[in-house]
Amino acid sequence: MSNPHSHHIHPTMQPAVSDHHGDHMTSSDTGHGDHMMMMMQMTFYFGYKNVELLFAGLVINTPGEMVGACIGVFLLAVFYEGLKIGREFLLRRNQVNVRYNSMPVPGADGTVLMETHKTVGQRMLSLAHFLQTFLHIIQVVVSYFLMLVFMTYNGYLCIAVAAGAGFGYFLFSWKKAVVVDITEHCH
Repeated sequence: MSNPHSHHIHPTMQPAVSDHHGDHMTSSDTGHGDHMMMMMQMTFYFGYKNVELLFAGLVINTPGEMVGACIGVFLLAVFYEGLKIGREFLLRRNQVNVRYNSMPVPGADGTVLMETHKTVGQRMLSLAHFLQTFLHIIQVVVSYFLMLVFMTYNGYLCIAVAAGAGFGYFLFSWKKAVVVDITEHCH
Protein backbone atom coordinates (compact mmCIF):
# COMPACT_ATOMS: atom_id res chain seq x y z
CA MET A 1 0.00 0.00 0.00
CA SER A 2 1.37 3.42 -0.87
CA ASN A 3 1.74 6.34 1.47
CA PRO A 4 -0.98 8.98 0.69
CA HIS A 5 1.47 11.80 1.49
CA SER A 6 4.22 10.67 -0.89
CA HIS A 7 4.65 12.41 -4.23
CA HIS A 8 4.81 10.18 -7.26
CA ILE A 9 6.89 11.16 -10.30
CA HIS A 10 5.87 9.74 -13.62
CA PRO A 11 8.61 7.36 -14.83
CA THR A 12 9.27 9.46 -17.94
CA MET A 13 9.45 12.74 -16.02
CA GLN A 14 12.71 13.13 -14.19
CA PRO A 15 13.15 16.16 -11.95
CA ALA A 16 15.39 18.82 -13.45
CA VAL A 17 17.81 20.85 -11.35
CA SER A 18 20.06 23.85 -11.82
CA ASP A 19 23.77 23.84 -11.24
CA HIS A 20 25.49 26.48 -9.09
CA HIS A 21 25.85 28.83 -12.11
CA GLY A 22 22.08 28.95 -12.72
CA ASP A 23 22.51 26.98 -15.95
CA HIS A 24 19.84 24.47 -16.89
CA MET A 25 20.73 20.86 -16.24
CA THR A 26 18.70 17.90 -17.37
CA SER A 27 18.16 14.54 -15.78
CA SER A 28 20.73 13.10 -18.20
CA ASP A 29 23.26 15.76 -17.16
CA THR A 30 22.98 14.63 -13.56
CA GLY A 31 23.19 10.93 -14.42
CA HIS A 32 19.63 10.19 -13.28
CA GLY A 33 18.15 9.15 -16.62
CA ASP A 34 18.81 8.16 -20.20
CA HIS A 35 16.71 10.83 -21.92
CA MET A 36 16.91 14.58 -22.28
CA MET A 37 14.43 16.91 -20.57
CA MET A 38 14.62 20.70 -20.60
CA MET A 39 13.44 22.59 -17.55
CA MET A 40 11.54 25.85 -18.04
CA GLN A 41 13.10 28.52 -15.91
CA MET A 42 10.58 30.51 -13.86
CA THR A 43 12.92 33.14 -12.36
CA PHE A 44 15.48 35.48 -13.91
CA TYR A 45 18.96 34.00 -14.21
CA PHE A 46 22.24 34.65 -16.00
CA GLY A 47 23.43 31.47 -17.64
CA TYR A 48 24.45 30.18 -21.06
CA LYS A 49 24.17 26.38 -20.90
CA ASN A 50 21.16 24.51 -22.28
CA VAL A 51 19.22 27.72 -22.98
CA GLU A 52 16.51 26.78 -25.45
CA LEU A 53 15.68 29.72 -27.73
CA LEU A 54 12.30 29.66 -29.53
CA PHE A 55 12.83 26.31 -31.29
CA ALA A 56 13.70 22.83 -29.98
CA GLY A 57 16.89 22.60 -32.04
CA LEU A 58 18.13 26.08 -31.14
CA VAL A 59 19.96 25.51 -27.85
CA ILE A 60 22.66 27.83 -26.52
CA ASN A 61 25.57 26.08 -24.78
CA THR A 62 28.60 28.37 -25.02
CA PRO A 63 29.36 32.02 -24.24
CA GLY A 64 29.90 32.66 -27.97
CA GLU A 65 26.50 31.24 -28.84
CA MET A 66 24.93 33.45 -26.16
CA VAL A 67 26.65 36.55 -27.58
CA GLY A 68 25.42 35.64 -31.06
CA ALA A 69 21.89 35.04 -29.76
CA CYS A 70 21.92 38.38 -27.92
CA ILE A 71 23.02 40.20 -31.08
CA GLY A 72 20.28 38.47 -33.08
CA VAL A 73 17.62 39.28 -30.48
CA PHE A 74 18.85 42.89 -30.26
CA LEU A 75 18.55 43.27 -34.04
CA LEU A 76 15.10 41.64 -34.03
CA ALA A 77 13.91 44.18 -31.44
CA VAL A 78 15.39 47.06 -33.50
CA PHE A 79 13.62 45.67 -36.58
CA TYR A 80 10.34 45.51 -34.65
CA GLU A 81 10.55 49.20 -33.69
CA GLY A 82 11.45 50.14 -37.28
CA LEU A 83 8.56 48.08 -38.61
CA LYS A 84 6.07 49.91 -36.38
CA ILE A 85 7.26 53.33 -37.56
CA GLY A 86 7.52 52.16 -41.19
CA ARG A 87 3.89 51.00 -41.14
CA GLU A 88 2.79 54.41 -39.81
CA PHE A 89 4.78 56.17 -42.52
CA LEU A 90 3.24 54.00 -45.25
CA LEU A 91 -0.23 54.54 -43.84
CA ARG A 92 0.17 58.32 -43.92
CA ARG A 93 1.67 58.24 -47.41
CA ASN A 94 -1.10 56.06 -48.84
CA GLN A 95 -4.03 57.85 -47.26
CA VAL A 96 -7.07 57.90 -49.50
CA ASN A 97 -10.69 58.85 -48.93
CA VAL A 98 -9.87 61.89 -46.81
CA ARG A 99 -13.11 63.48 -45.61
CA TYR A 100 -13.61 66.58 -43.48
CA ASN A 101 -16.76 66.74 -41.36
CA SER A 102 -17.66 70.06 -39.74
CA MET A 103 -20.29 70.55 -37.09
CA PRO A 104 -21.36 73.53 -34.98
CA VAL A 105 -20.38 73.42 -31.31
CA PRO A 106 -21.64 75.99 -28.77
CA GLY A 107 -18.87 78.20 -27.39
CA ALA A 108 -18.47 79.24 -23.76
CA ASP A 109 -19.88 82.76 -24.26
CA GLY A 110 -22.90 81.76 -26.39
CA THR A 111 -21.09 81.94 -29.72
CA VAL A 112 -21.07 79.04 -32.16
CA LEU A 113 -17.76 77.42 -33.07
CA MET A 114 -17.16 75.02 -35.96
CA GLU A 115 -15.42 71.76 -35.03
CA THR A 116 -13.82 69.86 -37.91
CA HIS A 117 -12.94 66.15 -37.88
CA LYS A 118 -10.70 64.53 -40.45
CA THR A 119 -11.65 60.98 -41.45
CA VAL A 120 -9.02 58.94 -43.26
CA GLY A 121 -9.50 55.53 -44.79
CA GLN A 122 -8.17 53.07 -47.32
CA ARG A 123 -9.94 50.91 -49.83
CA MET A 124 -10.21 47.35 -48.61
CA LEU A 125 -9.13 45.81 -51.92
CA SER A 126 -6.12 48.01 -52.54
CA LEU A 127 -2.43 47.18 -52.82
CA ALA A 128 -1.70 49.53 -49.89
CA HIS A 129 -4.14 47.67 -47.63
CA PHE A 130 -2.76 44.26 -48.65
CA LEU A 131 0.76 45.52 -47.86
CA GLN A 132 -0.39 46.86 -44.48
CA THR A 133 -2.05 43.52 -43.71
CA PHE A 134 1.12 41.57 -44.60
CA LEU A 135 3.30 43.93 -42.52
CA HIS A 136 0.83 43.65 -39.64
CA ILE A 137 1.19 39.85 -39.67
CA ILE A 138 4.98 40.17 -39.58
CA GLN A 139 4.75 42.73 -36.76
CA VAL A 140 2.53 40.42 -34.67
CA VAL A 141 4.81 37.40 -35.20
CA VAL A 142 7.95 39.38 -34.33
CA SER A 143 6.30 40.83 -31.23
CA TYR A 144 5.35 37.35 -30.01
CA PHE A 145 8.86 36.05 -30.72
CA LEU A 146 10.30 38.88 -28.61
CA MET A 147 7.81 38.13 -25.84
CA LEU A 148 8.77 34.44 -25.90
CA VAL A 149 12.47 35.31 -25.81
CA PHE A 150 11.83 37.46 -22.75
CA MET A 151 9.89 34.58 -21.20
CA THR A 152 13.04 32.45 -21.19
CA TYR A 153 13.90 34.57 -18.11
CA ASN A 154 17.51 34.57 -19.26
CA GLY A 155 18.96 37.90 -18.11
CA TYR A 156 21.25 38.29 -21.11
CA LEU A 157 18.42 37.74 -23.61
CA CYS A 158 16.03 40.00 -21.67
CA ILE A 159 18.60 42.79 -21.68
CA ALA A 160 19.08 42.28 -25.44
CA VAL A 161 15.31 42.64 -26.03
CA ALA A 162 15.08 45.79 -23.91
CA ALA A 163 18.24 47.35 -25.37
CA GLY A 164 17.15 46.58 -28.94
CA ALA A 165 13.71 48.08 -28.36
CA GLY A 166 15.28 51.19 -26.83
CA PHE A 167 17.83 51.58 -29.62
CA GLY A 168 15.17 50.97 -32.28
CA TYR A 169 12.92 53.59 -30.73
CA PHE A 170 15.87 56.02 -30.61
CA LEU A 171 16.67 55.39 -34.29
CA PHE A 172 13.17 55.45 -35.75
CA SER A 173 10.85 57.39 -33.47
CA TRP A 174 12.58 60.75 -33.15
CA LYS A 175 10.32 62.33 -35.78
CA LYS A 176 7.18 60.69 -34.48
CA ALA A 177 4.73 63.25 -33.09
CA VAL A 178 2.34 60.82 -31.41
CA VAL A 179 3.58 59.02 -28.30
CA VAL A 180 0.61 56.67 -27.88
CA ASP A 181 0.97 53.56 -30.05
CA ILE A 182 -2.30 51.85 -30.91
CA THR A 183 -0.56 49.09 -32.92
CA GLU A 184 1.29 47.65 -29.92
CA HIS A 185 1.04 43.89 -29.37
CA CYS A 186 2.00 42.17 -26.12
CA HIS A 187 5.27 44.01 -25.79
